Amino acid sequence: MATNNLSGDRLYIDPDLVQFYDLENDWTADCDYCRDLAKQAKSVLDLGCGTGRLAAGLSAGRYVTGVDPAGAMLDVARRRPGGESVNWVEGDARTVRLGRRFDLVLLTGHAFQVFLTDADRKAVLLTIAEHLTPNGRFIFDTRNPHCREWLEWTPDQSERFLQHPQAGEVKAWNDVHHDPETDIVTYDTYYEVIGDGRRYHARSKIAFPARETLIGMFDEAGLVIERWLGDWKGGACMPTSKEIIPIGRLA
Repeated sequence: MATNNLSGDRLYIDPDLVQFYDLENDWTADCDYCRDLAKQAKSVLDLGCGTGRLAAGLSAGRYVTGVDPAGAMLDVARRRPGGESVNWVEGDARTVRLGRRFDLVLLTGHAFQVFLTDADRKAVLLTIAEHLTPNGRFIFDTRNPHCREWLEWTPDQSERFLQHPQAGEVKAWNDVHHDPETDIVTYDTYYEVIGDGRRYHARSKIAFPARETLIGMFDEAGLVIERWLGDWKGGACMPTSKEIIPIGRLA
């Protein structure tokens, strides 16, 4: 996750908001796919690891490092079961250099989309290349811009209710603005505690790079794509797929 974007994003750096993160981000199909991909890996690097659910889940029997720029997220990661087995690093995926290589490099949870410019995205791909073993593989995900998923992030369509272990029932919703000139989406996230009316708010920005835009960047970074997925069940990436998921290796 990029500091130029997330350094001021309260959704990830403010403990008052981070407390809701795991309520909305459970172990899902992307985690299952990455767990299967990691079966033969002796070492894993999880860039943009967030609160560490996936990194901790992969830590048994292998060396795992989780990198994230948000200290509040890493505080949660260190406390979760399995967190004591992971090497947690507060760092920027564009610039971090760990001095070792890994059999598998992950960047999931659409974390790639917080990098708003081509320069930032190229820097992340170089970081991936710098940390792959000769036979290592990488995988990340980004939403397909052609599906215009942000159209569903309106208050009415996004309203949901969460159960917080201490605060009780919490209403959550989003609002959104898409800039057609830059293709950057700005979305607001709101949490309101039903019991006492406390409300929390954060504003975030993400980009929706197209598959065509990414292809040339891999060559520049010294990476080659083995397979393009369109979902976390292993389906091929089609023009109408909701996800763009490249799996690749060093060229």
